[in-house]
Amino acid sequence: MIAGRVNQISVNGVKRSDAVPYRIAPTLLPGLMSSLADQPASTIPLSLRLRRERAERIMNGLRGVILLLLASAALVYAPALSPELDRVNAILLVPLLAWTFGQYLIWYRNDHLPEWLPLTNAILDVTAVTGIMAGYSLSGSGNMALRTPIFMMYFVILAARPVASSVRKTAVVATVVAVQYSALFAWLLFTGEINPLVSPVDAVSLGRLSYLDEGAKILILAVAGGVATYATSWVERLVIESITESAERQKVETQLAKAQLDTLRLQLSPHFLFNALNGAMALIATNSRAAEKMLASISEFLRMILRSSAEPKVTVERELALLHHYIEIQRVRFGEKLKVVIDVDDSLAAAMVPSLLLQPLVENSIRHGISPRASAGTVAVRMSADHGMLRILVEDDGVGPSARRSKQRGTGLGLSNTATRLNHLYGDRYSFETSAVGGGGFRVELSLPLEKSREKNAAEQSVEIQS
Repeated sequence: MIAGRVNQISVNGVKRSDAVPYRIAPTLLPGLMSSLADQPASTIPLSLRLRRERAERIMNGLRGVILLLLASAALVYAPALSPELDRVNAILLVPLLAWTFGQYLIWYRNDHLPEWLPLTNAILDVTAVTGIMAGYSLSGSGNMALRTPIFMMYFVILAARPVASSVRKTAVVATVVAVQYSALFAWLLFTGEINPLVSPVDAVSLGRLSYLDEGAKILILAVAGGVATYATSWVERLVIESITESAERQKVETQLAKAQLDTLRLQLSPHFLFNALNGAMALIATNSRAAEKMLASISEFLRMILRSSAEPKVTVERELALLHHYIEIQRVRFGEKLKVVIDVDDSLAAAMVPSLLLQPLVENSIRHGISPRASAGTVAVRMSADHGMLRILVEDDGVGPSARRSKQRGTGLGLSNTATRLNHLYGDRYSFETSAVGGGGFRVELSLPLEKSREKNAAEQSVEIQS
């Protein structure tokens, strides 16, 4: 049953099963084809959608910083550039800056961004890069346009997709990148702005372009788009699997906590019923009215335990009612030897506590503290509210921990189960301490978050409105 003294309570967490490693497809193509089967919107976890929105907000800020730097550079070098190139810079940068910062005024004050916004921003980014290269060809030459380092921005845009877009949106952006650059190359070729050579070596020596190099760039863009799409799918599935595993682990922990509560009830019933029924039988011949009262208390006590079997938490009022029936039964057995003091403010009646919390603690004091005493003893139960926390104290003036260890053997299972249940229900928001009381006795101190019953709060609000 319940031990007399617990020096240290160890709370064992649920052992996590070994997770199956996420396997990467041996080749990119099969993984890419399967990744294009986007997850239905209803299966995308809310946490993943919020992370993507947060990433989009961050990237829009970076987009604004980059555009401001480009605009500053365009202003500084404007006297040295041709009027045509200055005009191209103004046509591209002014609308993009207005669009980027306008988003903060229109949508970014809301809790959620429009679903189409990330895709629109990405396509505009790709179009802006293509437009800059097209502007270079108009004001300079086609060779300069296709060789400008701004081409690398395509890869930056693709690299950001896995953290901000769904699989299908990333695939659309990857397609737009390859199509726009291919269209730019075809347009420059058709208008005669470029005259590529077949040999890459000759092209380098003559400062011109080659079909092979440009074809390789288009192929690399396509591969980069495929990698970005597959990476988006990998991240999405990994997050979904992680959330699913966490939910299953939480379900197992809930089942374990319920099983521990059921075990505590099973441990309580045989021992308690044996002593209580023996006491009732002994009273039948001498005091039949007391025996009837004791049997009625036993019946009500067991009924309340069964009633709370499916409830992890109950109100303090119900928990004290259960404790009252238990104490009445024990008083029949111990008589004047047992004194119980309960000091709980009426304002805490609606506070929520774990079901069957107080009875094991009081039984621990009676069985291991008061019972071994030759004289009468007292068990005190006190509750108070303190800065959003519910303080619970169960204390006795019994034989003390040292006498308990010498006279009885205990496993501390009841107290350990209590600590495990508290850890499951409250995480790190509770405290559970046991200590000896000077001059003999034992003390258990609990501190739980102060939570009120919703039904009680609704009733109180209703009374206030009516009054």
